[in-house]
Amino acid sequence: MTASPLRSRLAGGGTPRPANWGVDSEYGVLRDVLLGPCDHYAWFPANAVAARSERIGLKYDLEVAKAQHRALAQAFETAGVKTHRLRPDPALRYQIFARDSSVMTPWGAIIMQLQRPQRRGEYAECVRFLVENGIPIFDTVTAGAIEGGDLMVLAPGLAVCGLSGERSTEPAVLQVKAWFEAEGWEFHTYAFDPHFLHLDVQMGMIAPGLAAVCVEAVEPAFVDWLKARRIRILEVSYREAMTMGCNVVALGTGPGGDERVMIPAANTRLIGLCRAEGLTVAEVDVSMIAAGGGAVHCLCQPLRRDPAGPGA
Repeated sequence: MTASPLRSRLAGGGTPRPANWGVDSEYGVLRDVLLGPCDHYAWFPANAVAARSERIGLKYDLEVAKAQHRALAQAFETAGVKTHRLRPDPALRYQIFARDSSVMTPWGAIIMQLQRPQRRGEYAECVRFLVENGIPIFDTVTAGAIEGGDLMVLAPGLAVCGLSGERSTEPAVLQVKAWFEAEGWEFHTYAFDPHFLHLDVQMGMIAPGLAAVCVEAVEPAFVDWLKARRIRILEVSYREAMTMGCNVVALGTGPGGDERVMIPAANTRLIGLCRAEGLTVAEVDVSMIAAGGGAVHCLCQPLRRDPAGPGA
């Protein structure tokens, strides 16, 4: 069969993996990443983090946000990661959060369906970018709202998706679950209160078998599920989680054999815990951006990671 530009997925599974694009984990060596534009970013109080920022009197400064966004891109480049950019659209001020409009899989990208009316148009530039760069689109969600901050390709053969009933709804999550299961993957769904916005506010993979998790916030059964998959936990407090304490990006193994992770500079306790584990930490100050509801994990969509390999 000849695949459509908007679907490379084969209905019965067995979808071929692209030679140059895709991820099979949250921690394989990161090679290419997609960033959104900061040109029109401004806080919008449609999530608990942004609403709190305005309530306690924090002041937004676009020039500071732009400087922090440039520093983020430079940190990726310094780590050997090639950055790609979405074209800015003045109607989309949360387009900076490139994580949500798509999710990369081993078989190509999934185009998500964002829940907030102010963000729904973000899919259009994402599709244009993927098609123009020859990046396969695995499929496009049609069954309801689902956002990339909820879906994690955790490890080879294992994915998890948050289900708040708001940003990600059951029909859409089950649609994506069926696609992964057809490819032979385990796909776990985790229901939580929409106060927490996305799953990546509550957990983030740091390295193989190691995650930052807000144990105070997630259900005990979810902690048990992670531990049963041999994922060890570094605990993040509720207060830290609500200032993006779990919102990290694993960079993968460095030239010296060390595991590397990018963490917002404000998360000093987690940075200390990771360094105690022997990890190399890239600290990036994204505080002006994060006060609007997302940090380093939210700001990027990995396009290519080295395969993690079985059992990694």
